[in-house]
Amino acid sequence: MDNRQALGSWLSGPRAAAEDAGVDFGYRGEQLGLPEQGPGSIARPGRRIGALCVDWALCMLIAYGLITDGYNTETGTWALGVLLVVSLLTVGTVGSTPGKRLFGLRVVAEDGGRLGVLRVLVRSVLLIVAVPALIWDRDGRGLHDRLARAVQVRI
Repeated sequence: MDNRQALGSWLSGPRAAAEDAGVDFGYRGEQLGLPEQGPGSIARPGRRIGALCVDWALCMLIAYGLITDGYNTETGTWALGVLLVVSLLTVGTVGSTPGKRLFGLRVVAEDGGRLGVLRVLVRSVLLIVAVPALIWDRDGRGLHDRLARAVQVRI
């Protein structure tokens, strides 16, 4: 490799250099056998974040109105607990939380089936911790989804 090739690969970025070396990145979800777009495809980050914001707002409203006396320092903690319960009940039964349903998303197992109770529990607890949900793989799945062997797809 001469200096111009080395400089060109540096300027074009690591992805272009890897593609020049023969690495095939493909589209999101290709490794899982999912379609590139439309129903059954990997949910985009914007929809997932929007759904989480709706779910969080609903949980804050429940914690504010039913559990605590007005807004105080405990409201956020109670809202986390409500989010855990809502996630366990809704993802464990129908496959989507109210926010996910509003944004047209569903949580399924990697093989396309439903998640078992233990996998929903692992996923929900890791979502509450937040850090695993912020670490994404090349398919856009959070670490909480990878560890639970789950995928968020469009419906």
